[in-house]
Amino acid sequence: MCTLATEGIQYGCGHYVSQRSTHKDDCGSKYCIWSNRHAPNCPHCPQCSRFLGPDSKEVIKAKVPEYCDTCDYWWKKNNTYRRQQPQQ
Repeated sequence: MCTLATEGIQYGCGHYVSQRSTHKDDCGSKYCIWSNRHAPNCPHCPQCSRFLGPDSKEVIKAKVPEYCDTCDYWWKKNNTYRRQQPQQ
């Protein structure tokens, strides 16, 4: 399974969000569609690995105190903005 080396942002909630990939680490498997060894006309392709592995290297380019978008949605102000009653 091939992996990527990435650069990204570390948020205050602890999550790392990738902004760009710097290079691919090739696994060298002919059964991985991301590998350079994978044949263009592979007869095994329905069974070939289609997903990249976890990042091989995460370079933190910036640290910000805010939460990431997902955590902000679930934790911001103890979820009060999602429980508000509709205005009449």
